[in-house]
Amino acid sequence: MHIAFVNATRRFGGVKAWTLDLCRTLDARGHKTWIFARPGPFLDRALALGLDARPGWFGFDYNPVSVWRFTRFLKANAVDALVANVGKDLRIAGVAARLAGVPVVHRVGLPRDMRDTPKVRRTHRFTRPALLVPCQDIKDGLLAEMSFLHPEGITVIPTGKAPALQAPPAPRAPRAIAVTSQLNPDKGHADLLRALHLLAGRGRDFHLHVAGTGRDEAALKALAASLGLGGRVTWHGFVADVGAVLDRADLFCLPSLSEGLPNTLLEAMARGLAPVARDVGGIHEAWPGHLAPLGRTLVPTARGPEGLAEALDALLALDDTALHALRTGVWQWFSAVHSLDARATQFEHFVRELRRP
Repeated sequence: MHIAFVNATRRFGGVKAWTLDLCRTLDARGHKTWIFARPGPFLDRALALGLDARPGWFGFDYNPVSVWRFTRFLKANAVDALVANVGKDLRIAGVAARLAGVPVVHRVGLPRDMRDTPKVRRTHRFTRPALLVPCQDIKDGLLAEMSFLHPEGITVIPTGKAPALQAPPAPRAPRAIAVTSQLNPDKGHADLLRALHLLAGRGRDFHLHVAGTGRDEAALKALAASLGLGGRVTWHGFVADVGAVLDRADLFCLPSLSEGLPNTLLEAMARGLAPVARDVGGIHEAWPGHLAPLGRTLVPTARGPEGLAEALDALLALDDTALHALRTGVWQWFSAVHSLDARATQFEHFVRELRRP
């Protein structure tokens, strides 16, 4: 199959990570993919991975020159499907695909990525996209917010990640915890630091690895120092290879207050880290709660730092043998249920169904 991915957004987020992973897998299976994006980190990353990535023909909405360029490309390359991310993509590349007779897929990362406005309704009425989302929670949110959508028009295919090639190593002493979200208020890092302060007061030994940057970076560093955690936290800043940070940890914490189906959590479980997270968005849909004690480490949002502290304490209390067995169980479960290969196969079937007359 020939599939074109178009993404006009400027921020590097979950849909872009999904695009890179999926395109690499599809190319390896003999398909042909293209990525059209704005010049910047996403385009640079795609090129560095050896993908066929190009600057997109964007501009103002419904730009006739841009629409013509995309239409010509889709026809000349016998493209089987076009995958868009945001409204800008649909209002240019989506229109082109409709004119070229190419099915349109609208991959939505969060319900709030769409608005129920006349402009959005008109664009969807013309382009007729099949919506694709990574979890049922996002599908339910879209149906609740968008008056023009219907359940049969939205398909759920969870995000997949390539699992580590081998089982997790032996646990560290002290236990290492990783958090890899952007350092912004909605990601809950302040609550995590307060939870760790509580655990330190109970005599728990640990070290926290923080990867990422954001608006709260200076404030969070000051908070950690005021809580006496300075020597227990390593601030890695921006890292191109998040996996290198995850490989230094035993546990993973996602204290976020708002999520869809987060890449950060999936990346951690793909490496067999024992997870702690708040029960937001679609996280419960990808949670190995059958593995004790992970049924107790998905924390209700109403429970603040104390809830995170209790969940982390349940994992920090495990001896080396029990923690290694738990991490191995997470890795085996993820490999069987959420692997990138399995999700790519689902995507292939999804696109083939779109092509049926």
